[in-house]
Amino acid sequence: MRVSVVVIGRPRHAGLADAIRDYETRAGRYWPLEVVEVKEEPGRGLSAELVRDREGERQAERLPGDAIVVACDPGGAVMESEPFARWLQEQRDAARSVCFVVGGAHGLGEPVRRRANRRLSLAPWTLPHEVARLVLAEQLYRAGTIARGEPYHK
Repeated sequence: MRVSVVVIGRPRHAGLADAIRDYETRAGRYWPLEVVEVKEEPGRGLSAELVRDREGERQAERLPGDAIVVACDPGGAVMESEPFARWLQEQRDAARSVCFVVGGAHGLGEPVRRRANRRLSLAPWTLPHEVARLVLAEQLYRAGTIARGEPYHK
């Protein structure tokens, strides 16, 4: 089992980048974690839809062919931490890889939406993509601690 996270661009704010790196490192202790940062589309003079689809094409090219693809999308299913941890553990037990996809500033492109097996809401609000990446990394870490019965999750 491998967990992949395919995101658009690198975090621009140093503090946020540090927090993301910290939680991705922590999560990597529990799940074999690969983070793929896909080039952000310059948006000058382009419609949001075109930017979203170009970024989506680049993301779709980087999706592992054998993975369950989970699109992080505000309209997706809501899952609390414990059920999320159980679901991830079930994927590990079945030796299935999972790939989470976080869209860019304009959301997920259609190529990613078509390929996704599931949609997961990270919050009831629309989050900036860098914050969504942080929330996902923290939840991957939390899921690992829950799966091992460690005290982080209270």
